[in-house]
Amino acid sequence: MTGADPGLFTPDSVTWQMHGDPMMWIAGIRALYLQALHPRAVRGVMQNSDFRRDAWGRLMRIANFVGTTTYGTTEAAERAGARVRKIHRMLTANDPDTGERYGVDEPDLLLWVHCAEIDSYLHVLRGSGFRLTDAEADRYISEHRESARLVGLDPGAVPADRAELAAYFEKVCPDLAAGPEAREVDDFLLRPPTHPLLVPVREVLWRRVAQLAYASLPPYAHELYGRPAPAPATAARQLRLTGLLLRRVPARLRWQLPPKHILRAMARLGPGARPAPYKLGR
Repeated sequence: MTGADPGLFTPDSVTWQMHGDPMMWIAGIRALYLQALHPRAVRGVMQNSDFRRDAWGRLMRIANFVGTTTYGTTEAAERAGARVRKIHRMLTANDPDTGERYGVDEPDLLLWVHCAEIDSYLHVLRGSGFRLTDAEADRYISEHRESARLVGLDPGAVPADRAELAAYFEKVCPDLAAGPEAREVDDFLLRPPTHPLLVPVREVLWRRVAQLAYASLPPYAHELYGRPAPAPATAARQLRLTGLLLRRVPARLRWQLPPKHILRAMARLGPGARPAPYKLGR
């Protein structure tokens, strides 16, 4: 549709193609596992929300933010970012060891959350068979300095490629730990509260999803959590098989799930805006 607003990323971006992939859900769970290993960051979540009671709501709010900023109009993305920044400005957390009270919008904490997400999205999608060259992976990381800006970070202080992202994780690793809050997140992701009649479904389906997300974490994360994980080759095979199966579900069917960001973007911009991996490398 001529003249329609393509949004912050546009249909020509790597982000536009990647974020339409069904493996993004598993990548999001991996991001939660990784984010929970930063004690100050995870306290900001646990002390300001009833994570166990509203965890599904939190997951959907994160998914809605990613969908809005990726496929929504520029105005909608900026509005979503402003809302996140406003909420973060009002929230504080307490360090039980030192008694320090700090804001959850500290740049170091926002940067950790951002980098854990971007690393998870890249690692899970590439590992599951989404074809992405190294140059396209670097471009994806660079594109997301824009999403970092939306949550209140200085884009110039955010990793712009794989080398800078790897250097960031190497620098922050000594600060990571699997404290009580991380254990609570781990317990929830393995055994989320559900109706008693749905417990068998949780054990058969959800646990496999959570275990796959956990298996895809870097080795230092497995060491901190202290739970065994499959050998890297086994985890890689599981990722590729899961990606193959999920991508067999027709995209139009998957995109019918609320809040339908992709379908709305295609209605706004025309069918040529449909995200698809084959559009990369053109």
